[in-house]
Parts: sequence; C-alpha cells; structure tokens
Amino acid sequence: MTFFLPKQTQIKFSRGGKKREENLGGFIRMMHEQQQHMRNRMERRKSIEEERLEIVDLSGMSLESLPTPSLSLGTICNLNLSNNNLQSIPESSIARLLNLMILDVHSNQLKSLPNSIGCLSKLKVLNVSGNLIDSLPKTIENCRSLEELNANFNKLMKLPDTIGFELINLKKLSVNSNKLVFLPSSTSHLTSLRVLDARLNCLRSLPRDLENLINLEVLNVSQNFQYLDTLPYSIGLLINLVELDVSYNKITTLPDSMGCLKKLQKLSVDGNPLTSPPSDVVEQGMHAVREYLSEKMNADHKSPQKKKSSWVGKLVKYGTFSGNTRHHGPRENRDGFIMSDYRSIDGLASPRYMGMFSPRRLFSPRTYFTR
Repeated sequence: MTFFLPKQTQIKFSRGGKKREENLGGFIRMMHEQQQHMRNRMERRKSIEEERLEIVDLSGMSLESLPTPSLSLGTICNLNLSNNNLQSIPESSIARLLNLMILDVHSNQLKSLPNSIGCLSKLKVLNVSGNLIDSLPKTIENCRSLEELNANFNKLMKLPDTIGFELINLKKLSVNSNKLVFLPSSTSHLTSLRVLDARLNCLRSLPRDLENLINLEVLNVSQNFQYLDTLPYSIGLLINLVELDVSYNKITTLPDSMGCLKKLQKLSVDGNPLTSPPSDVVEQGMHAVREYLSEKMNADHKSPQKKKSSWVGKLVKYGTFSGNTRHHGPRENRDGFIMSDYRSIDGLASPRYMGMFSPRRLFSPRTYFTR
C-alpha cells in the first residue's frame, strides 16, 4: 500500500506485523510534522499580511468624491475621510475594504451610508458624526465586530429595529443630537455595552428591559426636554452603572429602584420638575437621593396596606434574584402586577444574568435559525 504526501514523499508498508506498526507510527509522525509545518507557514503569512495593512488619512482635503486609490483597498485597515465635502460613498469602494477596522467619515455632507457597509466584517470603530444621515442601513447589523458607533449630530429619526440582536460586541453607542423619538427595544440586548449617549434627542421613553445591559457604566439621556417624563423601574437594576445623567427633562419621579445603584458615583437630575425625591433631598447630593429612594422602596415593600409598587421588591419576593422557586398560591391571589415566568437556569436568574436568558435574546430572528 502506498500513500502520496507533499514533495513526492512516499511511505511503503510491509505486510509484517511489527514492521507494519513501526511504519504506521512513522507515517503518523510525518503527517503531524507536515500539518505543523503548514500551520507555521499560514501564521507567518498572516503576520506578513497584517504588517502590510495601511493607514490612509485623507481628512481635511475638501474632497467631494473619493480619489482613485494608489493601493489595493483590501490592504487598508484605517481610513480617515473626515472634514471633507463628501455627499456619498460608492457601494463598490466600501465592499472592497475587506480588512478595514476603523472608518471615520465625520463632518461631511453624507445623507446616507452604502448598504455594502455590511461587508465590513472586521470593522471595530465607525464614526459618522456631523453629517445629514436620517437613517442607518439595516446591513450595519452585519458588522458584528463593531465595538464603537458614533452617529452624533445627524438627522436620525430611528435606529434599525433589531440592531441590539446582532451587534453583540458593541461597547459604545453615541447617538446624541439627533431626532430620535425612541430607542428600539432590542437596544436592551446590547449586553457588552458600556456607554450609551442619547442626549439632545426627542426621546419619549426608554426600553423597559434595561436590566439586560449588565455592563453599562455610563447612561446619558439628558436634554430631551419636554419629551421624556418617566424612567423605567429597570434602570435601578443596572448593576454596573457609574454615571447617570437625566437632567433637563420632564421627570417628576425617580424610580425607587434607583436606591439599588450601589456603584453609582455621579447622578445629574437638574432641570426636572421633581416631586420625589423632594428638592431638599436633591440638594443634599447623590448619596442622599439614593438613601431616600432605598428607604422608600423598603417602606413600600414592608407596608401591608399598600399595593407594592417596587418592582425590585416583587422580584425578591418571588425568588427571581436568588433563582429559587417559591410558591405563593394561585396567580390571581398575588398582589401587585403579574410578572412573566422565568425559569431558573442553574440558579443564574439574577439581575446579572437575567437578560442573557430573556426569550427575545435566545430566539432572535437570526440567531435562532443559525444555531
């Protein structure tokens, strides 16, 4: 029996038992060596290709159209086209930027982005601020390596409905100074998100399931002026929140659950017609506000006369935080509102993990059919 290997190497196996075993062992070792050699060559080639990637800076050149490049578009990893007069970007040009990781087109006259931007599978940073864009292409959801999206100072009226189901690596979403009326509910599934800046818009409400944003550290929804008048109770379940700015809105009441924001270091509530907490508490600063809300939440939870308005209290009562199942009789006998059932998954149904197991995350249109 004869096997053919690279470089015309041949090994013949004799019919003898021991000799045959020795030959077979040598053959296997040689195959391993060949495989290792091929892996090393591929790694060296990849390293060389990465070294050849180019940074192209064409910013501030008053360009009205893209010039014909002097190098292959596939070798560009960082492209800066900011501070020009570009009104459009050719679909074909974007589609050929296969190794692009950073694209900066801020401060141009762009009215839209090409659909081919979805071809940029390696893109990590996208800056389209300071343009005339009124909507982002749905294909942006294919940029699954994206970690930072800056779309400030545009004319955005909405974001793609399912953006949160696909951009699972997004850490910063900055969409301030637009015309957004709401953030899509899928936003609450951006579990890697650390910074969400949606100030200076026309927001009327925030997504209800904010507790899914388990890594969020900075939330700014200030200066939505006459539009934003309430905050969801789930804002108090943002376990890693450090900065919260809700100033200059029409908020009258801060949710009691905000008393649970133990990591909060900066809270801005100026310019709101607050009645709870009262102004004398607000004037004492963040710690006084948090203590007031915490005491109010505990009082509501302990009071036997009142319907329990604290969502956090309800979650604790029914064992959602601990992952334990507690029976309290028929559903109709429970006071307050009825929560959807969440099954404990190995005791992980806590605020930190609850969003990871929500039905919309597990069964999003794309991930459900690609598993």
